[in-house]
Amino acid sequence: MTTADFLHEATARGFVFQCTDTEGLETALKAGVVSGYIGFDCTADSLHVGHMLPLMMLRLMQRHGHRPIPLIGGGTTKIGDPSFREEARQLLTDEQIAANKAGIRKNIEKLMTFGDGPTDAIMPDNAEWLDKLSYIQLLREVGVHFSVNRMLGFDSVKSRLEREQGLTFLEFNYSILQSYDFRELNRRYGVTLQMGGSDQWGNIVSGIDLVRRTDSKTVFGLTTPLLATASGAKMGKTAKGAVWLSPDRLPVFDYWQFWRNTEDADVGRFLKLFTDLPLAEIARLEALGGAEINEAKKILATEATALIHGTKAAVEAAETARRTFEEGTGGDVPRVEVAASEVMEGGIAIFRLLALSGLVASNAEARRLIRGGGARLDDAPVKDEALVVPEAALRAGVRVSSGRKHHRLVQIG
Repeated sequence: MTTADFLHEATARGFVFQCTDTEGLETALKAGVVSGYIGFDCTADSLHVGHMLPLMMLRLMQRHGHRPIPLIGGGTTKIGDPSFREEARQLLTDEQIAANKAGIRKNIEKLMTFGDGPTDAIMPDNAEWLDKLSYIQLLREVGVHFSVNRMLGFDSVKSRLEREQGLTFLEFNYSILQSYDFRELNRRYGVTLQMGGSDQWGNIVSGIDLVRRTDSKTVFGLTTPLLATASGAKMGKTAKGAVWLSPDRLPVFDYWQFWRNTEDADVGRFLKLFTDLPLAEIARLEALGGAEINEAKKILATEATALIHGTKAAVEAAETARRTFEEGTGGDVPRVEVAASEVMEGGIAIFRLLALSGLVASNAEARRLIRGGGARLDDAPVKDEALVVPEAALRAGVRVSSGRKHHRLVQIG
């Protein structure tokens, strides 16, 4: 691999949505090592699958001989990114931010090589400079370069202003601080590329303008697409909530199973985005049809899990799934097939699935079991009797339980 190949492979794999200056960026990539960054705010003690697209972009940069810089948003977390949120984020204490930062570092360190070399990753925290800012200094030095009219035109701002919640002045400053980050990273570490989701386009362009106006330097911006599954669901969201990267938040087996449950139409796309497999091998797997597509899903699940949890844990999760769902062992769990006609739009309600599994005699008994805390789905307690188990999960197979001793493996027949 050469440094010049990064943008070509990123495009081929589906990472690239917009670029501020494709020709200029290609020239810079060919000229030598480019340092590129993506910011991660400390809103939780773990990242989730929704963060994997930008993380894999940074990983790909390093594989092509460039320097990835995951920026920890210890400072911007105190403001809160308003991008396409219906309401303001809850403000966190310094102690909460510090704990979240430690957890996020563990996630990121698994995906990149850190060190002092020219292509080794570094992980600065923008609190290093944002916490020291004087407000008057910021207004005079940076604020003068921002047009309120233009900021009001950002999609992320307009979407909030159209709602009753509005947008606080605190959040309105987020774009200014993100732009300040770009300039500071350029001055400290020579960063010339900022990347992020397509919802960050306005903020990225503002940072490029600030660097150009104040430092007369040319820098670049690159965005990734906002991902949804083939059925239109938000990537990384399941009936049980976010798919966390930390094993303290989500067991490794459940993480593997999330990828195993990928919809058929998404397998090729997700192999390109979330694994290091060569494009030629992905093309072969993507061409599989019928029951063979399940083998591609297992490869996707194992490869994606190995990146975050290690090869040993990924292989163990795959073997556990094989024993449980293919051999029916692991306590000789009975297998039950449900008719496709039982699947409504989106899936099957959990209370109905419990009844169809034979664990309970009726829908009403299933509802009582859930209310009493005795129902489980893939070993996770079920608290919502209206929870819908997605069709994709049912095709792969789910485990439903009544208490801790009575289980069924359920699949669509």
